[in-house]
Amino acid sequence: MPDTVPSAVPSHFQTFLAFDFGQKRTGVASGNRLLKTATPQGTIAAQGDARFAQIEARVREWQPDALVVGVPYHPDGAAHDNTRAAQRFARQLHGRFRLPVYEVDERYSTTEALAAGARDADAASACIILEQFLRTLP
Repeated sequence: MPDTVPSAVPSHFQTFLAFDFGQKRTGVASGNRLLKTATPQGTIAAQGDARFAQIEARVREWQPDALVVGVPYHPDGAAHDNTRAAQRFARQLHGRFRLPVYEVDERYSTTEALAAGARDADAASACIILEQFLRTLP
């Protein structure tokens, strides 16, 4: 099951893959605990099993210790349909890859990526999500 408490991340977890989940596109970023930075890994423009095949290739390539998923909320913190879809995606990742999955509140990450001039807003948003997560780690 996804975990929302970054302080519970074991200190030996060093590498992470993060996802900015969307119904049609999912941004991906990789990063590590030591540098607390993330690098965009492109956007997966696929759905269903095709999406998971591409995610599996990235998991094999990067061999992360854990996964991070951005979960959107309304500005007031209320959940909505995309919140539940992202949480379902996080559960699917955990079930398929048997890696710990951490959820991060991703409000405004895409807006921030676009304001910074990102050419691939989804991957840039995944970077923002992952760097936000990494900053919370001891």
